[in-house]
Amino acid sequence: MKKLFFMVTASLFAAGSFAQTAPKAIYYTIAFPNAEHHEAEVVLTLPQAPTGTLDFHMSRSSAGRYATHEFGKNIYNVKATDVDGNKLDLVQVQGDVYELKEHPETVKISYTLFANYTDGTYACIDPSHAHLNFPAVFMWTAGQDARPITVEFDGLDQRGWKVATQLKHNGDNIYSAPNLQYFFDSPTELSNFKETSWSVVNTDGKTEKINLTAHSDDSQETIDNFGKMVQKVVLEEKAVYGELPTYDYGEYTFLDDVYPTNSGDGMEHRNSTCIVEEDKQIAGNEVGELSTFAHEYFHSWNVKRIRPKSLEPFNFDHADMSSELWFAEGFTQYYGELILERSGFHSVDDYTHTLSGLINSILNSPGAAKYSETQMSRYAVYADNGVSIDPVNTTNMFLTYYYYGGATAVALDLRLRSEFNLTLDDYMKAVWLAVGKVQKPYTIPDLQKVLAKLTNPKFADDFYSRYIYGIEKNNYTALLDKAGLILRKRAPGKAWAGPIGYNGGRMRSGAANINAAQGLALKNSTLMGSPIYKAGLDAGDIILKADGKDITDAKSFNDIVDSKQIGDKIVVDYTNRTGAHQTTITLEENPYLEVVTYEKAGKPLTADQQTFRANWLSSKVK
Repeated sequence: MKKLFFMVTASLFAAGSFAQTAPKAIYYTIAFPNAEHHEAEVVLTLPQAPTGTLDFHMSRSSAGRYATHEFGKNIYNVKATDVDGNKLDLVQVQGDVYELKEHPETVKISYTLFANYTDGTYACIDPSHAHLNFPAVFMWTAGQDARPITVEFDGLDQRGWKVATQLKHNGDNIYSAPNLQYFFDSPTELSNFKETSWSVVNTDGKTEKINLTAHSDDSQETIDNFGKMVQKVVLEEKAVYGELPTYDYGEYTFLDDVYPTNSGDGMEHRNSTCIVEEDKQIAGNEVGELSTFAHEYFHSWNVKRIRPKSLEPFNFDHADMSSELWFAEGFTQYYGELILERSGFHSVDDYTHTLSGLINSILNSPGAAKYSETQMSRYAVYADNGVSIDPVNTTNMFLTYYYYGGATAVALDLRLRSEFNLTLDDYMKAVWLAVGKVQKPYTIPDLQKVLAKLTNPKFADDFYSRYIYGIEKNNYTALLDKAGLILRKRAPGKAWAGPIGYNGGRMRSGAANINAAQGLALKNSTLMGSPIYKAGLDAGDIILKADGKDITDAKSFNDIVDSKQIGDKIVVDYTNRTGAHQTTITLEENPYLEVVTYEKAGKPLTADQQTFRANWLSSKVK
């Protein structure tokens, strides 16, 4: 007993000593007196400020985003004072950096924030809510990343707002984070949201609480029923890895915001995810929303804990470049849709449409034909909602790592099943145990090493050298056939000039109708290898006539193509800044593919194919 008493006393003494030397928390307050005009007032209080020059930054990047974003443009009235309100000489040295050379021990920085964009990257403030992605909201002090942070949300009671966040609740409307990385990884919704929660007993016997908060025009009954659908997704994803992550405070929260003027988005975080939908409400749109839920929740393992070394720690001064996004985002893209099939929300025919999109992208994209998955991942610093004014040639030199990696995941899953009697689930679980659960940031060689251990070194080296570092493509026709699925031409025998104008309701080539007299202007690059590209037509050209007929819009051009046969030639009159020209388009067969079931194609499904498909697509929840 004496020994125990001594140890406790020593521990208390050490704790007291640590408390005397540990830095005080950086303290933020945010209030919304002018929410009607999308403004907030923010105050950063820095106690125990280090001596020398202090630099205060607004971020240029955000956790979950891979491109640069200039959040500093949305703050103004930036001031520095001491605790008594005396003004300090704060100098703006860059667009998003403010410098304070002389200062007392405690410094206050205050500013006005304008926020009117509801998505996963930015922030929105209006009378209905404050939707906050913290890198877009709060300044930070260079060199003080490791200090604890406390934030107080002022005036919520007057607006009837509650707080939904993964931050630790300290009481009233005060929350905390252990450091800047966690703080900036914690999106927060302040509104009169509705909520439903449930518990999941993890494999280790501990209970994890899952919360669904929804700021939407829906009844509580709708939210409760939707929560039951989300629960199915959670359990199917738990089955992939064999366990849930251990959430830092025993909870995981879905922050769902649904309104027609939103900008649709999903953004993963360590113990939460921010999901923004453009629907009028959840009711009637449940399955469509579940696609985003399934993708973002899979990130709870893959990205937030199975974490690329290139993203750790996250740099808020600029976008972090990563060669691993084909795995981090692409494999997650694959599972997000697969989970809806396994959960019973999609039919096999629904899933064939998903497969068609992935496989078309990898087999019919100029970017995938020329560049590897690792290189396409690195382009995310420009492509991931990056903003540019000038046109870019992404049509011909980029394939999103979401689809590139998703298509590769399809192939690896089917190859593991057919060649090794293993599954991609087994691989993801092995990666989880090797690097994710132990929180060891990984590199691509780490992923290859896990695959080699699961299969054999020869297979892993071949797969990574040919399909990850290289540009070869798997034999999808043979792989899909094992599941009784057929990869075939989507429009066999149909003439094709290349994507132009509206296709399935979406503008494909940036064509724009000038007017009936002036013709059809091509705004963006034409698709490399397509007949229209081979004919020399590209951005800046205005098509006036085709086959002797006036072209007034995209439909009038496509109607002419549709009336022709493969091999037919169409004479096109066009103009650009060098004058009037004429060229000839030689029509080819439409190269795009589709995946259909044996049943839909009128072919009998064998017992082996039926078993293979069921093992792949059926529920894994026991």
